[in-house]
Amino acid sequence: MTIQESSPAALARRAHIEALLAAYPDVSTEEHGVLVSYFRREANALDIGMVASNPAIASGYARFRGDHIDRFTLKDVMKGVAGAAVLVLCVGLIMFRAL
Repeated sequence: MTIQESSPAALARRAHIEALLAAYPDVSTEEHGVLVSYFRREANALDIGMVASNPAIASGYARFRGDHIDRFTLKDVMKGVAGAAVLVLCVGLIMFRAL
């Protein structure tokens, strides 16, 4: 296992995100976009774990996560429907071939 050390820029970025989460939900639209972008595109597992383990921002992080990260989106539902359709099709083909 390798030990990941954060660069000063990554530490500064995470501190900025933690400051925004401490103020959540009282953030501007631009800051809200920064939070969503960070958690969906930039943050790795270590960053998320470090942010989640900070007790000073626990309430803001939990609220943000409930509002944006843990919710099912239309894309998630469509993936589930497509997966179920493929499964039903495969089972149907197996049943058809068995007869």
